Amino acid sequence: MLFCLTANHRNTEFDVLDRISRASSSTGADVIAAHDFVRGAVVVATCNRFETYLELDEPVTGGVVLAREAVLEAIAQKTGADAEALRASAVALSGDDVVRHLFAVSSGLESMVVGEEEISGQVQRALRAAREAGTSSTELEQAFQRAARATREVRAKADLAAAGRSLARLALDLADSRVTDWSTVPVLLVGTGQYAATTIAALQARGAEDVRVYSATGRADSFAAKYGVGAEHDLRTAIARADIVITSTARYTIGPADIPDERARLVIDLGLPRNVEPAVGSLPGIDLLDLELIGRHAALAELGAGAHEVVGSAAATFNAERAAAPAIVAWRTHVQSVLDSELTRLRADDTHTAAALRHLAGVLSHGPSTRAREFAAEGRLDEFERALETVFGLEVASGLSVVADENRAAG
Repeated sequence: MLFCLTANHRNTEFDVLDRISRASSSTGADVIAAHDFVRGAVVVATCNRFETYLELDEPVTGGVVLAREAVLEAIAQKTGADAEALRASAVALSGDDVVRHLFAVSSGLESMVVGEEEISGQVQRALRAAREAGTSSTELEQAFQRAARATREVRAKADLAAAGRSLARLALDLADSRVTDWSTVPVLLVGTGQYAATTIAALQARGAEDVRVYSATGRADSFAAKYGVGAEHDLRTAIARADIVITSTARYTIGPADIPDERARLVIDLGLPRNVEPAVGSLPGIDLLDLELIGRHAALAELGAGAHEVVGSAAATFNAERAAAPAIVAWRTHVQSVLDSELTRLRADDTHTAAALRHLAGVLSHGPSTRAREFAAEGRLDEFERALETVFGLEVASGLSVVADENRAAG
């Protein structure tokens, strides 16, 4: 069974998300280590959400409650009282609802800025991180990979042009009222991470010409050369010459000591965890625009129904395939058993007949497998399973652990 505990900009305070995101790297491993019923875990921590996706053994008595507590326990070990805040705010999902939610998140339909482009990459990076940590699983791999496909379908079929798409662009929209001529404003970008390229593109689209970048990891020169901006190597000096400072980094937090003077500046913090200490906003001359404030202005028009329909269709198809997997495995196992029996009758050198029989077995397997998925999508899978039992005496295995077996059979 799939499970998700989601804390996001709609149900959880930004301060809580900020602190939890700092402890996100080990959450999946901690949950798996502490609970035998958890097969796999992927944690998605972005600028406005913290979500833990689990694959659970099935059946698990009270599985949803146990999974929720398992995640909260892991978070409590790192952040203490924030686990209690999540207990009151985060939403738990299970089964088919998890798949649809994941597909919607990856497609940007659940983002603070509806349709934002960066989220799909963040979702896939979360999967890669789980692989590297050894916490991923077959079911989670399949769900996350299909989420990427659903995202491509949404972008191909739905009109994503009208919603703004990125936090960086929305932040600059809010800054437009304070800037009369972007071409004359010195802008400093702190960080070369996930939002940096998008931010530069949004700045250049507004006519910004004096854009410089600082990186705590020493990547400023290579990044600046790639995107045609200037490079800075001392943060305090770089801030001194900037009128607008935009941060998006996991490597550095700007504090009051980094602000060199009281000259008027707009500081835009796109980071989670925070890249700018709240105390900076109280300094003379500083106007701080952070994610919490950006979120109040992010009530953009929802995407058309087309995007939601694409996500719903993709999720329904994926869930139907998972439901049909046991029946498909039963049928293909039966066909393979008959094939193996016939192959034992052949002479060792009769390779042509053996190849023909294998081809025939593949043809026989394909049609009913397709029908199983169709029946599952129509809610009639029980009819297909009864037919297998009536005609061939096949008993369909329960549970979804056979999905991996289906993949091997298909190969």
